[in-house]
Amino acid sequence: MIDFSLDPDFEAKLDWIRTFVREEVEPLDVLFEYNNNSPYDVTNKGAMKVLKLLQAKVRAEGLWAPHLDPALGGQGFGQAKLCFINEILGRSVWAPRVFGSQAPDSGNSEILARFGTAEQKALYLQPILDGDIISCYSMTEPDGGSDPTNFATRAVRDGDEWVINGEKWFSSNAKYAAFLILPVITDPEAAPHERMTMFIVPGDAPGVKFQRNVGLWGERARNATHGFMHYDNVRLSASAVLGEVGKGFQVAQSRLGGGRIHHAMRTVGLCQKALEMASERAVSRRTRGGMIAELGVVQDQIGGWWAKLQQFRLLVLHTAWLYDQGESRRRDAYIQTAAVKVMTAEVSEEIIWGAAHLHGSLGASNEMRFGQMIGAAFRMAIVDGPTELHRATLGRQVLKRTAPAPGRFPSDHVPPLLEKALAKYGDHFEDRSEIPALGLFD
Repeated sequence: MIDFSLDPDFEAKLDWIRTFVREEVEPLDVLFEYNNNSPYDVTNKGAMKVLKLLQAKVRAEGLWAPHLDPALGGQGFGQAKLCFINEILGRSVWAPRVFGSQAPDSGNSEILARFGTAEQKALYLQPILDGDIISCYSMTEPDGGSDPTNFATRAVRDGDEWVINGEKWFSSNAKYAAFLILPVITDPEAAPHERMTMFIVPGDAPGVKFQRNVGLWGERARNATHGFMHYDNVRLSASAVLGEVGKGFQVAQSRLGGGRIHHAMRTVGLCQKALEMASERAVSRRTRGGMIAELGVVQDQIGGWWAKLQQFRLLVLHTAWLYDQGESRRRDAYIQTAAVKVMTAEVSEEIIWGAAHLHGSLGASNEMRFGQMIGAAFRMAIVDGPTELHRATLGRQVLKRTAPAPGRFPSDHVPPLLEKALAKYGDHFEDRSEIPALGLFD
C-alpha cells in the first residue's frame, strides 16, 4: 500500500513547528549574521538566554531532539517523519539548535547512544541531550581529506594509555566543543577498514591545540569555528575509546549514513525557501513594462526548479523510509543515500544560485542572504566526502547488481527476442504479414 498521508496529530505538530519557526526562530537569523555559527557560541549570554527560552517551548510541545529514540528523550518519529520536520527546520540556521537536532551533535549523540559505555553516556551524551554543551566530530585531515584509509593521525599504546599525534582539519565547532570525537589510526598494518579507532577527547585535554580557526566565505575571522587542530601527544585512558579498538570505521559509517540524510532533509527546506523568494520576486518586480513573472524564461526556470525540488524531496523521503524498514532494507538505504548526497549538492546549487540571480543586484548584496545560502549549497558538495566520490560509489553499486549479457549480443538484442516471441505467440497468426517486426530482418 502506498500512502503519502500523515496522521492528524502529526500534521498538527508540523503546523505548530511551521508557525514557531517562522515567528519565533527565524528572527534570530536576522539578529545574527547568517553564517557566524552564533547558535553554537555558548559564550554569548544573551543568545543563550533566548535559546533556552525557545528550547523550553519545544520541550513543552514534546518535540525536543526529534531524531532520537524515546529512550534517549526523543519521540521516535523515525526517519520518514523526521523528513517533514527537518525540511521546516532547514529554513533557519537557528532552528536545529532550538530543537536539539543540530549537526554534529545529532550524529555524535546517536553513536554515543549506540556504542558508548554507561560512563561515557553520563559524561557526554546526557549533557548533549540536555542542550548544555556542544561537541565536535574531528575527522577530516589536511592531506587525507575524509578518506579514513588515508588518515595520518595515529594513536599508540603506552602502558594503560593511548597517545595521539596528528592534525585534523575543518573540525566544525571545535572552538566551542566540550569534547571531540576523534577517528585515528591505531593499527596501520591491518586491513583498510580495521585500522581505525574512535576516541572521545575532552576539549581541554593537554595537547589539544588550535592551529587556527578556518573561516567560511564571507565569515569574519572572529566568528570562524572550523578548527585546524593539532593533537600533540594527547594522552587518554582506555576509557576514552568509543566502541571497540579497530572498529572505528563501522562506528563512523553508522553515523554518516543518517547524517547525510539529515543534511538532505534540511536542504529541502533551504531550497524551498529560496524557491519562495524567487517566486515572490518574480511576481513583484517589473521590467520592460511587465512583471518578470510574465517572461517565458522565468516561468521555465521556476517550473523547472519546482519539479526538481519535488523529485529530490521524494528521493529523500523514500530513502528515509528505507532506513525505517530496518536491517532488511539497510543495504538499499545505504546505496540510495549516495544518490541523495549527489542530488543534495546539485539541486541546492541550481535553485539557490538561480534564485539569487533572479534578484539581480539585490541578490548580490548583503541585504539578502543568498551569499551565505550559496556557501551552504557549495559545502553540501564536499561535506561527508565529495559529490564525485558518491556518484562513483553509486555507479559501482549499480554495476555490481548488473549481470553481464549471456552471449555475444546484449540481452535486449531483437533477433533472439523475436524468435522467442514467435515461439510463444506465432501460431496465433495465419498471415505472417500481420507481424510487423518480421519485416525488419527480411
